Amino acid sequence: MVKSGLTKEFCLVNGRVMTPHRVLNRGGIHIRGEKIAQVFDMDDENSAGTFQALPNIDVGGAWIVPGFIDMHAHGGGGGDFMDASKAALAAMAASHAAGGTTSLIPTTLTSSLSQLEAALDNFASCRDSITGARLWGVHLEGPYFSYEQRGAQDPRYLKYPDRDEYLQILDKYPFIVRVSAAPELPGGLELGRELRKRGILAAIGHSNATYEEILQAVDAGYSHITHLWSGMPGVRRVNCFRVAGPVESGLLLDSLTVEVIADGKHLPPALLKLAYKCKGSQGMALCSDALAPAGMGEGRYILGSAAEGQEIIVDDGVAWLPDGSAFAGSVVTGNDLVRTMVELAGIPLKEAVEMATATPARILGINDVTGSLDAGKYGDITVLDEELSVVRTFVGGQEVFAS
Repeated sequence: MVKSGLTKEFCLVNGRVMTPHRVLNRGGIHIRGEKIAQVFDMDDENSAGTFQALPNIDVGGAWIVPGFIDMHAHGGGGGDFMDASKAALAAMAASHAAGGTTSLIPTTLTSSLSQLEAALDNFASCRDSITGARLWGVHLEGPYFSYEQRGAQDPRYLKYPDRDEYLQILDKYPFIVRVSAAPELPGGLELGRELRKRGILAAIGHSNATYEEILQAVDAGYSHITHLWSGMPGVRRVNCFRVAGPVESGLLLDSLTVEVIADGKHLPPALLKLAYKCKGSQGMALCSDALAPAGMGEGRYILGSAAEGQEIIVDDGVAWLPDGSAFAGSVVTGNDLVRTMVELAGIPLKEAVEMATATPARILGINDVTGSLDAGKYGDITVLDEELSVVRTFVGGQEVFAS
């Protein structure tokens, strides 16, 4: 997590500031230390004294938006969370900050218990010394998944929820903020109840559940769908009868929020539009599901740790399993997600930004301190040019990236 160091006070000025309720066409942000002290309209004469008396950074009419929140990312800049090294975490945080992400939830992969604990121990030891995107906590993606819907998850380590195992992990690592699992597995509902009791986000992912099983899962504490359409079936036939699955459940049930991998590859524009039409910007978050090659070039890489991971191939802007049977994950960062929603799905910029900021903040329960440009919240800010490329990124009032 980025530390503020010496207290600083300055203003970002002459930007199009995206507040929760409107856009200030000639606005500014007053930063004091780690926090936003004031959001102001430069044409309001009552604000003139604020920015005239302090050091200014003139953004020349660029967009000033809340920093992006990526609630599902495995790696970036060549580093994978499962590498279990400070260098890998630092590479992730830096590469995602360069994409405008200010809050990051590093995500595990299905692995051996020893490899999982190595990655979590590494996070505990160095999270506070990492510069770049703020590392809020960890997302456990697996190993409690459906074999049929495993996607790129390593089938060697898939298992049913083991209460003794997950209680040991949850007790030892209190920074786990999210767990994705298939609730239809034996023990899946009990896992959901335990996560709800601890205030951990319980997400349905890599699941073969029917609509009726998902209703049970919601009652047990599951409230979110992991990467909608990826690692789950839609309508299918069971004994000649059509049965709704996780996709339809996520779109239909107001009690479930969803996330989509908006890289322009995992989902076509029609499905992005459908998710938006059903869930709106407040029920749908954007995530990258980014792997280590995010921000790198095409070629061959390893998904997971060097010791236990699988080979993947980055080609045509997405990561594949070597046999081409499935996507392995994306290679994009925050501003790419927003750009995809605007340019491919035709979503208004303000709502696309909301899906990458306020909505994931609310889903994660951190909206009291970040996710919008409000006085008193962290100075987590991204400056974008007209093409939605990142110009500057600030985390807790500190600049962590400048183009």
